[in-house]
Amino acid sequence: MKGKTKKIILIIVVILVLLGAYYAINGGSHKIEIVGSTSVQPVAEKLVEKYKVSHPNAQINVQGGGSSVGIKSAQQGTADIGTSSKELKDNEKQGLTEINLGQDGVVVAVNNKNSVSSLSKDQLKQIFQGKITNWNQVGGSDGKINVIRREDGSGTLDVFQKLVMGDDKIKSDAVIQSSTEAVKQSVKQDPNAIGFISYAHMSSDVKALSIDGVAPSDDTIADGSYALQRPFLFLVKGTPNKDTQEFLDWVQGPEGQKVIKEEKIVKSNNKTSNK
Repeated sequence: MKGKTKKIILIIVVILVLLGAYYAINGGSHKIEIVGSTSVQPVAEKLVEKYKVSHPNAQINVQGGGSSVGIKSAQQGTADIGTSSKELKDNEKQGLTEINLGQDGVVVAVNNKNSVSSLSKDQLKQIFQGKITNWNQVGGSDGKINVIRREDGSGTLDVFQKLVMGDDKIKSDAVIQSSTEAVKQSVKQDPNAIGFISYAHMSSDVKALSIDGVAPSDDTIADGSYALQRPFLFLVKGTPNKDTQEFLDWVQGPEGQKVIKEEKIVKSNNKTSNK
């Protein structure tokens, strides 16, 4: 009798193991890790939120860390999708597929109480260099300019450095913030502050400056006339797993594209807009 009981228990164990394996292969869900740009992060989170409405069992985790972290995570395979808010250098592209969500403007933001509404690119550069130090030097009220910048590794910083600063450095005593939202909050709270943030995150809390007479908008970003802009990228290495590919297909489909448009990511109609 004992031998028969052991056989029954063994059969049950085998059945449970086989059922577990079958579920893992056919019914399980791979947890998708999305890591990188803090500018892309809110857009990615909104895409995931909408995706889960029609895919309630999807397991997707979105984290920031900066564009450099997103690129490295995609390259090393520690993230299923890396995110970047800057163009990749040639040595960063190897093995990665880029999915361009659209263009985002880099908005130069000041406090709503600031009377300045426009700067030339050269004035902007001199402010961030520390050569222009008072708002009255650019047509504003008397007040020491407080410069706010992003941290090293930020895609927004890389774009600002490339398009505005060139080979020159931002002043060493600039206040450093670790996200586009943190920059916006600092500008909101300081009448003499200036910083740069994502157009996708722009709100009435702060004021966007025109640069060389052009204000950031959907139209000026789309046609390239607003010069401070960059791509929002999803990055994948090799062939994505089934769950990741399904999510990417949805993002590039009509539902995902609707979310991207609602999040103020602009489809460029100018081939040289970010060159």
